[in-house]
Amino acid sequence: MNCSAPIDPAVLADYWLAALTEAEQESVEQHLFTCDDCGARLRETVAMAEGIRNIAQDGTLLMVVSDAFLKRAAEQGVRIREYCPPNGGSVECTVRAEDDLLVGRLESDLRGAKRIDLRICDPGGVERFRLPDIPFDPSAGSIAFQQSITYSKAAPSETIVARLVSMDDSGGERLLGEYTFHHRRTLPGPGAW
Repeated sequence: MNCSAPIDPAVLADYWLAALTEAEQESVEQHLFTCDDCGARLRETVAMAEGIRNIAQDGTLLMVVSDAFLKRAAEQGVRIREYCPPNGGSVECTVRAEDDLLVGRLESDLRGAKRIDLRICDPGGVERFRLPDIPFDPSAGSIAFQQSITYSKAAPSETIVARLVSMDDSGGERLLGEYTFHHRRTLPGPGAW
């Protein structure tokens, strides 16, 4: 790189997302007009962001999503199947061939939490994987997570337990909620019972 003062990658991402102040934006633009290296890095940032956006919109990732994301997706004609089991309860769920996104909404009192992890467990409580330090709005009262639609369409009937846990500074956990999803396979093909 020939740039003597390269723009920080986080600043490039914020520039692309229009998250900078007007003065910061003008400063970045002035630099980009004269620096091919930073322009190339911005193009790489944009390509990566578009790739991540496409994967998220395709529903192929397990990830926490915002209500704004779900609203935009619905406005664009994306077919969303959403389940909201009560805290401590369960719900029967499935996915259909025409569904584009599968969302589990986990309602809980999030106020006072500094960090929340989403644990995905089997029916015996054994953790399969964890999404650490998920984004959340303490006043929202719920977290929406997108299950992989690709996985769900091919999965056999199974039970998944989602646990929201608040993490304290020493690594201790406090259970905020437990939600059981009884997935029933309805699509034909491998894995169907």
